[in-house]
Order: sequence, then C-alpha cells, then structure tokens
Amino acid sequence: MRSFAQLSALALTASLIGTAAFAQSTTAAAPSSTQTAAAPQADPVVASVNGYTIHFSEIQADAKNAPQQLQQLPPDQLFPILVNQEIDRKALLVAARKEDLEHDPAVAAAMEQAADIKLENAYVQFAIAPDITDAAIQAFYKKQYAGKPGPEQVEARHILVKTQAQAEQIIDQLNHGADFATLAKKYTQDQTGVANGGELGWFTQTEMVPAFANAVFAMTPGQYTKTPVQTQFGWHVILCEGKRNEPTPALADVQDQIRQQLADAAIKATLASVRSKVKILVYNADGTPGPQTAPAQ
Repeated sequence: MRSFAQLSALALTASLIGTAAFAQSTTAAAPSSTQTAAAPQADPVVASVNGYTIHFSEIQADAKNAPQQLQQLPPDQLFPILVNQEIDRKALLVAARKEDLEHDPAVAAAMEQAADIKLENAYVQFAIAPDITDAAIQAFYKKQYAGKPGPEQVEARHILVKTQAQAEQIIDQLNHGADFATLAKKYTQDQTGVANGGELGWFTQTEMVPAFANAVFAMTPGQYTKTPVQTQFGWHVILCEGKRNEPTPALADVQDQIRQQLADAAIKATLASVRSKVKILVYNADGTPGPQTAPAQ
C-alpha cells in the first residue's frame, strides 16, 4: 500500500476535511462569535462545474489511486491538486455531452462495457466479502497454523566448484580433518559464501533446487556429503549443521497470505456458482456450434 494511502480512513478524512475547511475559509467571511457554526456534512461538495458537483468522497478515492509522487505530498498540497483534476474531468464531461458523444455507437459500446466490468467486479466483492472477514482469517489461522510446527528446516554450508574432480579433492581434504569453512573460503565459486565460509543459514526443502535439497535433508547434523552433488550451478560439497522445524508464524505475519488464499477460494466458488445457474452455449470461431463449455476452474 502506498505511503499516502497508508493513512487510516479516519486520519485521511480528518486531514482532507481540515484542508477543505481551510480552503473554504478563504472565500467566506468568518462567523461572528454569536453565530453558531453549521454541522459538518457527511460528504460535502468541494467544487462544482456547470452544476456537476464534486464531493469530498471523490477526492478521497482519487487520493488512494494517485501516482506515487503525488501520494507523498502533504494533504494540504495534495487536496487542491486533486480538486483541480476533478474539475478538469467534469469540464471534459460537459464538453463531451455538448457534442452528444455518449450517443456515438463506439463510445456507447465502450461505456456499456466499462459499466458491465464495474458491475461484475462489484458482484465479486459482494459475493466473497463474507468469506474474507477478520473472523474467517482467524479461523483459518487457528486450523492451519496455531499449535502446529512449521516445515522442517536445515542449516547448512556448501562449497561450489566447477568440476566433479575438484569437489572430490575437497571431500578428500575433509576426510583428513580439514575445516569446512576454511575450505569454503578458499575454493567456493559462490561469491556470497567466500566471506562467511559457505554459510547458507536456515532453509526449507522447497527453497533449494531438488538435487541439493534431497542431499542435505537426507543427512544428520555434522555430516557432509561423501560424494559431490551436481546441480545446474555446478558441483557442491555440503555440510549439514542443524535441523529444526520452522517456528509457527504469528497471525500478523501470515494474515495477508491467508486473506489471499480465502479470496482465491471464494472467487473460484463464486464463478462455479454463477455458471451453474445460467445456460451456456459455446460456438467455434466460425460461428458453428462448439463443444460443451468446460466447468469453471
């Protein structure tokens, strides 16, 4: 989420309302001490163009979708920019309607398509909303994560060289008591491992290429490979330093991932549901009857 949009809705509202009130105060006389200030409107009009009103809610929406360089501006600078942009848009709308362009067949078709897409997206949001609530996310976390160990991890070092023969020579030195980290600093082609003795840290099996992962996860801590392991990167000599299960992540660390999983599942279910309730006919590119449509994926 961009920096400006990171403001809470309440904070953003307060900032922009303050800006709007300041802008209005420059064109209206200040009330006397005996006058009662009018109650603030829920969605005030901030400008109008030939009777087309521009509401504060439109400026809020524009702020969330503004380019990065605009979002970094202070609200009191951003607000008038966005208001002027909306004025430009309304002025263009007035001009387009004056030319009766909404009745141009191509324009009308494009407008209808845009409206349909907006409506489709609105229905998807409506349909999946009950499945991605905070309660649903917490329930998913409790079922899939809470109290369960994470995947197995290995801590390892490796020495990467270009040839099998060189890897075998390094293994022979290890067999005669050489220090693994010292050999890694001397021989490894992995530039990140030169300074730290080939240290790779902790990783899960899926984080490494299969040949490497299969070799290291088959070892016990303290073991090194007795034969070189070949991958697309070259030949490896690997030392397994430790094994553990990855700590259970906190809800805050995985809630975005869970929300996406729930949304994906809900969208898939929604598509299957709406397709099951309509009659679908499929035709070939030449207009002749085609095969039965496939079910929603």
